[in-house]
Amino acid sequence: MRVYIPVTVPMLQRFVKDSELQPLGGTAFALTPALRESYASGDTEELEYAAMSEAARASLRLIAAELADDPGAPVRRAVVSVDVDDVKLRPDLDDAVVKLSAPVPMSVVAAVHVDLPDAEDAVRAAAAVIDAADLGDPDAEFTLGDAEDHELAWYAVQELPFLLELM
Repeated sequence: MRVYIPVTVPMLQRFVKDSELQPLGGTAFALTPALRESYASGDTEELEYAAMSEAARASLRLIAAELADDPGAPVRRAVVSVDVDDVKLRPDLDDAVVKLSAPVPMSVVAAVHVDLPDAEDAVRAAAAVIDAADLGDPDAEFTLGDAEDHELAWYAVQELPFLLELM
């Protein structure tokens, strides 16, 4: 199953160093039966994009937590796409949520998706209001939409060390 793990730049740096990634709380996102049922239409590619978008939004929450501890923390959303079989569906949390029971080795990574530098201002603003957006604040949702208008760039796993070096 293709699974999308929300991460931050410091988490990616640890991933490169340790060659394994432990998603926070084991939480990841995927095209689950509940996600498929929640859409009236859409092919597999479109629904996987929806799952990855949920992971990108979760990355904003992680960035917000890092910024609370370090205002100079990097502000680029990141998602690691992996292919794993051992997942537990968690529709009680959200339609696309899955839980991973073990760290993910570098060998199962399909791709890494990261914001480009031009998204940083929008991501910083969205991280500041992500909780308000979750609670339905229309201004916060608008700010969140500005960040989500930026597409994540695709990188092969072997490009990750070079990407991080350039950041």
